[in-house]
Amino acid sequence: MQSWQLPEHIADILPSSACRLESARERLLALFRVHGYELVYPPLMEYSHSLLTHIDAGLSLKTIRVVDQLSGRQLGVRADITPQVARIDAHLLSANNGINRLCYAGSVLHARPDGFLSTREPLQVGAELYGYADVAADIELIDLMLKSVAVGGVGEILLSLGHIGVFRTLAEAAGLTGEQAAQLLALMQDKDTAAVTAQVRGWKLDSMWAKAFALLPALYGSREVLAEARAKLPDLFAVGKALNELQAVCDAFPRQVVHIDLSELRVDNYHTGLLYAAYGRDNHEAVARGGRYDGLGGYFGRARPATGFSFDLRTFIGHLPQCGQQPPIAVEAADLQHAQETVDRLRAEGQTVVIDYGSGHNGGRKAMRRLQRQGDGWQVVGAENEVI
Repeated sequence: MQSWQLPEHIADILPSSACRLESARERLLALFRVHGYELVYPPLMEYSHSLLTHIDAGLSLKTIRVVDQLSGRQLGVRADITPQVARIDAHLLSANNGINRLCYAGSVLHARPDGFLSTREPLQVGAELYGYADVAADIELIDLMLKSVAVGGVGEILLSLGHIGVFRTLAEAAGLTGEQAAQLLALMQDKDTAAVTAQVRGWKLDSMWAKAFALLPALYGSREVLAEARAKLPDLFAVGKALNELQAVCDAFPRQVVHIDLSELRVDNYHTGLLYAAYGRDNHEAVARGGRYDGLGGYFGRARPATGFSFDLRTFIGHLPQCGQQPPIAVEAADLQHAQETVDRLRAEGQTVVIDYGSGHNGGRKAMRRLQRQGDGWQVVGAENEVI
């Protein structure tokens, strides 16, 4: 193996793509800022226990671990920034008992890729809101998610909605053990109604619960699914509350294409309620995902209502516009000392000025604009020596 080869599903980002990614990141952080979200930078590595690998099996499998040579304790390279932000809200920002709006943009590392074409080093961008339990907070985050995905240029967006609370309420009412609930949840993902029906019959559940579980995989489609769910699912308070929250989201986005699926429950274990995701027209996988995860901060000493979303900015590379920078200005190396004041002024104005050492490409030989002496001063001239 060549020494310069990178590990599988790890790749460099070259100048053109890096410029597009950084430009999009800046736009996204500016979008978050004007909506009141404050930027945080959690560390790349923490003690693995703090990364919640002990409560989420999926997250645990993604987390790369090493031994800290200073303490001898196990460290983890973060695979998800959300638990870190929950820790910040619960611990470092605990003086605020009101709402905290926080956002972030940074790399995470996965021990294994999510899919055949997925990177193991996503550039995770997201926003989280802590301290408000009402569905209005979820609506705020969904609105921000849709605006964020629009920055990615993926075109028409499908908003997918679900609610883990429906399944968990039914599982609790039916008296399922944690192991049974996890097993049934896995069957739900394949929408295999026959398998679900056979499983609940094998457990000899009461017919009301068996019928409800068998119904869930079929409760998907447009907004009308909610009316069908109200008519057919058991009349439980928590189920009605979940359906009301889904209805409130639908009402908040009357022009948005919405897909509701009460068995689409592909979530991290820490999610507790409303789930939302954005799909592009040409994307089989969600380009952004989010949901409510009330109480996660309890692992760090302060349980709070919370909702948020995140996405891998790298997935947007093919859709992001080219950087709109002007071509660089080249200055001959021999002229630099005399033109330094002008070079410094141009750079302070945001112009790119490169020193031409007589080489090609970034050396400036073919630059469309050059800095030349004009009389007693220096002027930027074009390819035809016209002053710009």
